[in-house]
Amino acid sequence: MTLVKICGVRDVQTAVETAKAGADFIGLMFAQSRRRVSPQECHDIVEAVKGGRGQQSEVFFEGPARGEVSARTWFGAWAEAIDQSAARWRPLLVGVFAGMTADEVNDVADAARLDLVQLSGGEDDDFVRQVVRPVIRTVHVHEGMSPEAVEERCVAGSSAGLLLDKGSAGALGGTGIAFDWDVAAEVAERKPFLLAGGLDPENVAEAIARVSPWGVDVSSGVETGGTKDIDKIRAFIRAAKGAPVGH
Repeated sequence: MTLVKICGVRDVQTAVETAKAGADFIGLMFAQSRRRVSPQECHDIVEAVKGGRGQQSEVFFEGPARGEVSARTWFGAWAEAIDQSAARWRPLLVGVFAGMTADEVNDVADAARLDLVQLSGGEDDDFVRQVVRPVIRTVHVHEGMSPEAVEERCVAGSSAGLLLDKGSAGALGGTGIAFDWDVAAEVAERKPFLLAGGLDPENVAEAIARVSPWGVDVSSGVETGGTKDIDKIRAFIRAAKGAPVGH
């Protein structure tokens, strides 16, 4: 079943209802954005979500060690490890970062008790390796890029997961615009990733059927007037979880 990440959550009520609706990941923005959480908002959301885990508040991933992936692919092995943790502890909390140093990312992730880190600013492999928590790395897909060009940016051995989103000149975060799903579908035949960009409750089932991504990521597509809409979040999750996978 396709995993679902609801990104840009900023308040406890939305986080709790998103968890009840069956989201696998809740994304908290620490990059510069109108959706950026304050320290207090972050604290309150983490307490509300992780409080339901009882005494177990930290998630431990048994992903592959660098250089020790046998017959399975690196990203496939990590996807399996994250799947298992999400099945047990969902929703996992993902911090979205851009424009910070690796030390700053680690300090915030520790203080916020995040499960995963998402890097959205084009950070290099050395930066990724300095981040302690498993990293979901954003690959920006620009107009005209071939599947091969996209895959060249999906380097195994550092990040735990991949998120493919539409690239835009000067943009660090998501654009809310879809890129070529045919390109995404070719990449999905060889690597698992989260599909982002232009998704909403009306088109996510079609996207899953055409692309067969490991997961889907949405933010503006479940908002009304710039604010998260829990009815749209529920509809998005229902559509994503009930969608047939293509290929």
